Order: sequence, then C-alpha cells, then structure tokens
Amino acid sequence: MSSNFTTEFGKRLLSPNLNKPVGSGPRRGKISWPVLLLLIAGALVLFSAVAAVTGNHGLTSSGQVEAAIGAAVPIGMAGLGGLWSERAGVVNIGLEGMMVAGTFCGAWAGYLVNPWVGVLAGMAGGALGGLLHAVVTVTFGVDHIVSGVGINLLIPGICAYVNKIYYKDYVAFGAGANQSPPADSLPQITVPGLSSWLETVEAHHWFLVSDMAGILGGLVTNLSVVTVFAVLLLIGTYFLLWRTTFGLRLRSCGENPTAAESLGVNVYKYKYYAVIASGAFAGLAGSYLSLVLSHFYKDGQTGGRGYIGLAAMIFGNWMPAGLSVGAGLFGFTDSLQLRDQAAVHDLLLIVAIALALFALWQFYRRKLVSGVVSLVVAGALAAWFATTDSVEVPIIQATPYIITLVVLALATQRLRPPKADGQIYRKGQGK
Repeated sequence: MSSNFTTEFGKRLLSPNLNKPVGSGPRRGKISWPVLLLLIAGALVLFSAVAAVTGNHGLTSSGQVEAAIGAAVPIGMAGLGGLWSERAGVVNIGLEGMMVAGTFCGAWAGYLVNPWVGVLAGMAGGALGGLLHAVVTVTFGVDHIVSGVGINLLIPGICAYVNKIYYKDYVAFGAGANQSPPADSLPQITVPGLSSWLETVEAHHWFLVSDMAGILGGLVTNLSVVTVFAVLLLIGTYFLLWRTTFGLRLRSCGENPTAAESLGVNVYKYKYYAVIASGAFAGLAGSYLSLVLSHFYKDGQTGGRGYIGLAAMIFGNWMPAGLSVGAGLFGFTDSLQLRDQAAVHDLLLIVAIALALFALWQFYRRKLVSGVVSLVVAGALAAWFATTDSVEVPIIQATPYIITLVVLALATQRLRPPKADGQIYRKGQGK
C-alpha cells in the first residue's frame, strides 16, 4: 500500500463525513485570520477606551500580562496533555492528579539536584501517572472516567503522605508538614533595551499605544525559559499530530480505531504513546507551579488547574491554537487575583460593552433570544459597575471557575470531539 493512498485514506477517515471529499461543504464555526485580527484589534481599542475613561491602566499593564502568562502556562500544558490523550481516544480527567505528581517530583528533584532536573523529574512523575492510566484503560479496559477519578484521589494522597514522612527532617531548611524545602530559581529572559523602552512608553498612558506597549512589555520581560519551552511544545504538537504520519495514525485511533487497525496501525501502542505523553505534559504543568510560580511543593498547589486545562482544551475544540486561546483566557482571569480591585472593577464595564455589541450582532443575525439574553446580562453588569467601587475578593477568586462554566456552556454548539473519544477499544473487535 503506497504512502499516498494511506495518507488520502487517513484524511477521509478523519473527515466528519466519509461520503464527501475532504474539504467539501461549508466549514461552520471557523474564524478566519482577518476576522480574528479584527476582533483582537477591537478588544485592544475597548480596553484602551475604558482605561482612558476610568484612568486605570492595570488590565493592560506589563505586570498583568506577566501574571497572565504565568497563570496560562500550567493551564495550557494540562490542556495539551488532555489534547494528546483524547486525540488518541482516551479521556484523561486524571490530569489534576498527574499535575500533583509533577509538583511533588519537580520540587523534590529541584531541591536535591537543581531546578533543570526538577523540570524533567516533574515530567517523569506525570508520565508515570499517564502510564498508570494507560494500563488501566487501554490494557484492562476500565472506564476512562473511573480511572481518572481514581488517579486524582490516589496521587495527591501519596504525595501528601510522603511529604509528611520525608520532609519532617528538613524543617530547618524551610520544609513543613505540607510543603517541601525551597528550590533554586530557573532563568528568566528579558530582552535588553526593548523591555525598558516599552516600559517608558507604557508610563505615558497614551491611548492604545501605551496599552500595546504594556502588553508587549509583558511578553519580553521576566519570561521563564519554561514558558518558551511550553510555546514550542504547542507549536510542535500541531506539526507532529497534523503534519506527520505518526500524528495521522495517532489521531485515527481516536476517530476510528477499528479502521486504523485494518490499516496495520498498532492501536494499543499509539494510545500508550499518547496517554504517557499526556501525563508528561501535565507533569510539566505541575513542575511549573512548584519551580517557577513558587519554589516548593505544597498540598493543594494545583488548585483545580487540571480541570481548567481540560476546559481550555474543549474550548479550543481539541486543537492547539484554540487551546492556546482558551489557556490565555483562563490564565487572564486567574491572574486577576493578583491585581488591585479597581482594575478588576473596570473589567465589569469592558464585559458589559462587549456583551452589548454581541447582542447587536445577534439582533442583526435575527437571533432574538440570544440577543435579548446578552443585552440583559450587559445591563446587569453595567449597573453593577455603576453602583459599586470594587469587586469583592471572593468573587475575584471564583472568577476562573465561573468563566470555565460559562465558556463550556457557550461552546457546546460548535464542538467536534474525536468520534471514538472515551470508548473502550478491544483488539479485533471489528471482525
């Protein structure tokens, strides 16, 4: 069988409708690059206008962007782990537990050896969790959700127990009953000259220009090397899974494993590859928490980011680019806890205006119900902004989880998960 025939068959296998040629028919829900750039430009103008009216530029400051990137990386890496696993047909809600393994192993090796080894150890710890999930689901055919829940209960319990037993002799070095000793810091990247110039432009508070300078400044100032590595992993995932034979075979296991098996694909092997890689990415997310955002392991450190990573993956429709946008959105809302309440209060007005514009668009498309709902919510947020001076801290802390639920509710109409995602596969079942 020639490689061209295999590639064409694979494309047809992965097409939503096997009776139609690939690429035929309308592609609903896909935003073109010009439209995306227009939306980004409109968002920048909106943020700048609200900042000019309120006099608070905190939401587009370089500090806010740095915090948002720091919060987005672990969410994005957890989501990338979910993407690899589910593209091969294995649901992995055990990402939270694998992240915990990454935080513990990363901090442990980072303290005993160095933080570089800590990052690798964190990935190895998460990969072991992925291996366990693969054995239970792929080999033994246990329900994927049951296995993931078990991992989320098992690994944090083991890490908390070992921490209390092992680190009790390291109290003098900064350890405690629920945390490890601090590890050394990883290098950070700041572009000399450009960073200071952008900071100067940002300080002038020029309309739009200073806001763009603040955003760009956050991208070139105090950037962790792990962040750069994470971006490369996202780009590499796209090319590996969508531009190589290996990726085609792996994705075919998540679309139609029986057909993949008929072409000679070792479905079990590719599922193992995907789920172990999934755990490694979740472990990287965990080691980022314990070695970059902080320098030690602590119980409860992940804070549900594994689940938010899954939400970012679903928001992105199981695609790396969409996942990146989702991680950025959730990272931005998560980082709001570090900002002053006045800046978060301004966000109410921004969301209200955005919803009002969205309502007008829905009216233009003659979707009256969604338009009315959006307009009512916009009015409520505008009234909240006008009658208050700040947003309560508990509401700010709950914002990432609220946004997660809202985004998932709004995204359900355009989702297209892998067809065999979550299904138990047995070799030779199609015969």
